[in-house]
Amino acid sequence: MIIDTANIYVKSGKGGDGCASFLRMKYIPKGGPNGGDGGDGGSVILVADPEVETLLDFAGRHHWRAEAGEMGRGKQQHGKKGEDLTIRLPPGTLVYNEENGELIVDLDYEGKTFTVAKGGKGGRGNEYFKTATNQSPTEAEPGEPAEEFDLRLELKLIADIGLLGKPNAGKSTLLSVVSAAEPKVADYPFTTLVPQLGIAELSSGFGKNNSGGTPEGYNRRLVIADIPGLIEKASEGAGLGTRFLRHVERTKLLIHVLEPEPEDGSDPIENYHVIRKELASHSPALADKQEIIALSKMDLMGGPEDHEVARQMIADELGKPVFTFSSATRVGLTELLEEAWALLHAAPETAPGWKSQPPASE
Repeated sequence: MIIDTANIYVKSGKGGDGCASFLRMKYIPKGGPNGGDGGDGGSVILVADPEVETLLDFAGRHHWRAEAGEMGRGKQQHGKKGEDLTIRLPPGTLVYNEENGELIVDLDYEGKTFTVAKGGKGGRGNEYFKTATNQSPTEAEPGEPAEEFDLRLELKLIADIGLLGKPNAGKSTLLSVVSAAEPKVADYPFTTLVPQLGIAELSSGFGKNNSGGTPEGYNRRLVIADIPGLIEKASEGAGLGTRFLRHVERTKLLIHVLEPEPEDGSDPIENYHVIRKELASHSPALADKQEIIALSKMDLMGGPEDHEVARQMIADELGKPVFTFSSATRVGLTELLEEAWALLHAAPETAPGWKSQPPASE
């Protein structure tokens, strides 16, 4: 299950207070100031870690605090710096200030780091304040206060391909067949309530082998996201609303899954246009993404001749190429994913906002 939102509280470490002390020895009754500085507080640092896939760790832990700096001590002993706290987040996480809604950082490539709460600077001890006219200063600085923020985390899935379609179009079954993912599959609307990720590996086949594991010998991988089904006015909050549309934004390619004969009696052409309208309403950039149209459940439509008639009819109506497949028989899956691979590698920069490496200027 993909946990894609979370709210957390972060607090850096307070700087340690400086020390006001004086040298005291048997034969030096009025020794000079020797108070040490306080240590700097630890910072809270965010890191985009590819080993972290969801925000699940933040569902049960809301408070994240770095260590405070130690106080200075006499004999010119400086306080120890507080330990930094590193929070590892999935690449693609957007971090917002919960109070004002401002975007603080987009962790848009693997390894990106950002200091979200800087530790307070340690205060100076009284030794620092000794002057020609004040040989015995009694003042010492307090450490700087910590920074604290309430943050909202939003994960936009990083995937090569986003599966789109009306509820029950066959997206989840497709993902389960071509990858080792196990999304919930059933014959009722909104079976997929959270986004699902799977990896399809081309060359030798798809999905799981007979023993339930993933076959060996693959050398081409496609990361596929199954986005919960969209309905009319989803961009206005209908159905599952816009919560999952953001995951489509970072995908490089869309596979639009259509039922040729929907069980609810709706028209597949109209269903296609409904989804396209919702994409454009949410973001014009979504409507501009490359797309493959794929008719599902062809095993329920007779023989190959019937499949071709359905494919050609939809293609003529939409004026676009259309592929056909059956998750049950696996017919057409190779052609579908090979086309996806070809499109992805013909135009690798179709997903602005996601980078596996930092830009050259950083």
